[in-house]
Amino acid sequence: MAHSYDVAAIGNAIVDVIAPCEDAFLDAQGLTKGTMHLIDGARAHQLYEAMAAGLEASGGSAGNTVAGVASLGGTAAYIGKVAADQLGEVFTHDLRAQGVHFETPPLSEGREATARSLINVTPDGQRTMSTHLGVAGLLTKDDVDEAVIQDSALTYLEGYLFDPPPAREAFDRAADIARAAGRKVAITLSDVFVVERWRNDLLDFLAAKAHLVFANENELKALFETDDFEEAASAVRSLVPMAAVTRSEHGSVVFEGGKEWAVPAFPVEQVIDTTGAGDQYAAGFLFGLARGRTLDDCARLGALAAAEVIGHYGPRPLVSLRELAAATGLV
Repeated sequence: MAHSYDVAAIGNAIVDVIAPCEDAFLDAQGLTKGTMHLIDGARAHQLYEAMAAGLEASGGSAGNTVAGVASLGGTAAYIGKVAADQLGEVFTHDLRAQGVHFETPPLSEGREATARSLINVTPDGQRTMSTHLGVAGLLTKDDVDEAVIQDSALTYLEGYLFDPPPAREAFDRAADIARAAGRKVAITLSDVFVVERWRNDLLDFLAAKAHLVFANENELKALFETDDFEEAASAVRSLVPMAAVTRSEHGSVVFEGGKEWAVPAFPVEQVIDTTGAGDQYAAGFLFGLARGRTLDDCARLGALAAAEVIGHYGPRPLVSLRELAAATGLV
């Protein structure tokens, strides 16, 4: 079926502030390494003041993914909420400059600001995120552009937005529109804490509305409350038609029905910052799926995109993923 967009993504529109730190800094700030914490505006200001100098760039998990799709030469649309402030303008400009369709009206009323994520990166490349959601969590079902969803091969939902009830309603509406149009719905679990907060609701949503789920190994184990990967893999197979599970340096495993593909990670000279690795894996996979590639190729495209982004600071590609994929024979 013809489509204008390979991927339409719905997520938290966030500007990232990324800085290096030592493990001792995390301990001093009471942060749990490798996780995402939700914080209020006051805590965001305090932590920002304590952080080292770093990089500020438009981010947000699903925003990173559609930027990756565009870098691969795909067509993408984004639905997310920013405020009518400076960071909102930065986010909008950055995404449109990537070639992504982004027309969600900014929120001009109230004192909440555009969301920001304060990301501290330890020498081993692990990122610890402290996120103030601001207006990002105020996305509602009225922000879902029905025409965009209907005209997208895949609708991709960011698990972080499963927290606020209005955004959950937006997920339901987008999934219903996509399915009614004969399109596919994908969702990423995003974070172990999201899974633990909403396990039963997530399981219900996946069973009823998702064609494809993205998760890392820890998120998948948390979803099914097991320490055994094979047990979790068996459970996800019976829940959704397709799943793509990343396993860090061990690559990824893709499940569809009774079939399974294990794809190795692409080699990386040095892991600088794992921020955005899962987002870019999803970008490569979704691009391949929208373009009719084999699931093995989809996972390889995902691995290539993830490898590019972990070799530098920041969650989005710094070079053309399409050119990288062409050089390795993937496009």
